[in-house]
Amino acid sequence: MIVHVPSSNVRIEPLTSPHQVREAFAVFGRAMIGLDFGDLDAATITEDGRYFGAFDGERIVGGADSYATSLTVPGGARLPHAAVTHIGVLPTHRRRGVLTALIARQLTEAAARGEAVATLRASEAVIYGRYGYGIASHSRSARIDRIRTGLRQLPDDPGAVRIADDVDVSSLAAIHERITTPGATTRSASWWVNAERRAHAEPLRYVIVHSTDGVDDGYAVYRPLDSATWWTSRNRTIQVTDFVALNSAAHRALWAHLFSLDLVDTITVASLSVDDPLPLLVTDQRSVQLGEVHDEIWLRLIDVEAALAARSYGQGRPVTIAVRDRRLPSNEGRYRITADGAERSSTAADVTVDVADLASVYLGGTRWRQLAAAGRLHEGSAHPGPDVIAALDLLFATDHAPFSGTMF
Repeated sequence: MIVHVPSSNVRIEPLTSPHQVREAFAVFGRAMIGLDFGDLDAATITEDGRYFGAFDGERIVGGADSYATSLTVPGGARLPHAAVTHIGVLPTHRRRGVLTALIARQLTEAAARGEAVATLRASEAVIYGRYGYGIASHSRSARIDRIRTGLRQLPDDPGAVRIADDVDVSSLAAIHERITTPGATTRSASWWVNAERRAHAEPLRYVIVHSTDGVDDGYAVYRPLDSATWWTSRNRTIQVTDFVALNSAAHRALWAHLFSLDLVDTITVASLSVDDPLPLLVTDQRSVQLGEVHDEIWLRLIDVEAALAARSYGQGRPVTIAVRDRRLPSNEGRYRITADGAERSSTAADVTVDVADLASVYLGGTRWRQLAAAGRLHEGSAHPGPDVIAALDLLFATDHAPFSGTMF
């Protein structure tokens, strides 16, 4: 199906050949300006039928891509999920409705495939809210002054850490596949292909794997920075590029191994959950410099009914919410939320919420009281009462902050 952009010669259609994929990816790179993809062949990391191009005549002037994965929601269920990426429009064709048409086509196709949710990582924070995306999780970096601190006395670990530098990525993928943290996304085969390509490009890369009773339950990938000056440097630094722990024992043991490395002055981590217990593992918490909190998951509820029904809820009293969604009108309606689940309802709404704001509270990364304090909830012409907000916060509460840890 071909979709034409109103008041424009631009049309939206799926990319059907490796040549078109490479052309669209070049447009993405041009739109992003500062990203260097090296010798990456985009045709090797895309999935058939999921990359849409905006065509001006025969020339591609924009694109929007996605991967078929799953998203873990509170309670452990996994929803069919579109991992949205490679969105960009040439500067010469912006503000003509091209991006809006691309995203509309992408959401329509995702809904037709039964994908209840979509997420992305936003290059600009002002773009995606108008398409129904809300910030659903946050992350932060960390820098550890290894010279100043050590680890506290840790409980005995029944497992073991092994060096696995030559491990096949399929072994790491099998561990990552079992993450149950809300917000975790499975990684597509294309994601791992790209990860393996990056690994081969790095001159030095080290992998450790933790196992309990012979079953792998965590791993960490790290590399030295400025290895050319390693022997003369006064601040030898390793960067942890991927860290996965399925339980607290694996988390502690992997960090214990990293802290045991000789010749290391500083350890950096690009992305941690905002509630990661790392600072509590060390003897000097000031030695762990936590970076600024940044938005991570931008979530779009494509099928609100399916998404609300899939997650678990706490022990709050029942509340009925009305959802507004001007992009996907099928989502509009009222939904009754109870400790036992959620379903469409004809009862009067206690509160009205926009679909983007609902996305922000869906995984537990934002609280309903924060939305209320910001004036983003409504009950007819009045603000909802505190008892309603308190009940919603109990219903949507989670044990862990949502976190993905996966860029795409």
